[in-house]
Amino acid sequence: MRIIFAGTPEPAVVALQRLLESDHEVVAVLTRPDARKGRGRTLHPSPVAALAQEHGIEVLKPQSLKLDTEDGQATRARLKELAPDCIPVVAYGNLVPKDLLDIAPHGWVNLHFSLLPAWRGAAPVQAALFAGDDITGATTFRIEEGLDTGPILGTLTHAIAPTDTADTLLTSLAHAGAELLVATMDGLETGALVAEPQRGEPSYAAKITKEDAKIIWSQPDFAIDRLIRAYTPAPGPWTELGGQRFKIGKVALTDQDTLAPGALAIGKNQVLVGTGSNDLEIVQLQPPGKKMMAAADWSRGANLAEGAEFTS
Repeated sequence: MRIIFAGTPEPAVVALQRLLESDHEVVAVLTRPDARKGRGRTLHPSPVAALAQEHGIEVLKPQSLKLDTEDGQATRARLKELAPDCIPVVAYGNLVPKDLLDIAPHGWVNLHFSLLPAWRGAAPVQAALFAGDDITGATTFRIEEGLDTGPILGTLTHAIAPTDTADTLLTSLAHAGAELLVATMDGLETGALVAEPQRGEPSYAAKITKEDAKIIWSQPDFAIDRLIRAYTPAPGPWTELGGQRFKIGKVALTDQDTLAPGALAIGKNQVLVGTGSNDLEIVQLQPPGKKMMAAADWSRGANLAEGAEFTS
């Protein structure tokens, strides 16, 4: 099939690469505009745009697809000229207006990293970890006007490991989901796939803010562990010590219950913090202005006063 791939961040690169290796023809890529990054705030193409450029594929970067914008009008005209059979989507990050949904015979097909209708919305991987789910997966579905409500074309399931973070889980799902997306394109081309309506009660995964990643030490140890894994690496779980913000990189559960919530206990090779249930071992943290480091290394040079504690 002739396809236009719509996607922007690194997880979408895996799917684009797999489509490029398939029998389908990627005639163009639709992605977000270049963004400023680094200390120099220079413009950089999205990861998807960079890969497309390496392969000599046309890249469309509209700020908006709306009809009342100049770049939206130009992009719409080019999409029609390219005449795609299908537009697979992975984390594109831009609204697709209703009138564009029928531009391709097989529509816009989204790869979403949950088992729909569970965790519709912007952050399904983080939501699954935060909720303590044991199983997640990926779904391909035909985009319609509602938020992740379209009929399902394919699914896969994936077990969540006790040590998974949003980064490791998303990486696994990106690779497995890329295979699912190619299989979905194959099935649509041959006519073997029939879209099925979503069934069950939906749940929602809202966009994450920095405030969501603040650690409340009075919560139980397992809840704090879930929060830390869900918001690693972004936006990064954080707490405060002496009025300064620290990021927490990794913790380990213990069977001890000796400390008040937030209270720190510094051992020779171990840093413990109290919670609303058992104490947690802080394995990694990032002090202000420094890189992530072993908590034990930090504690040896921190000169903490007796009674020091993380505040919520």
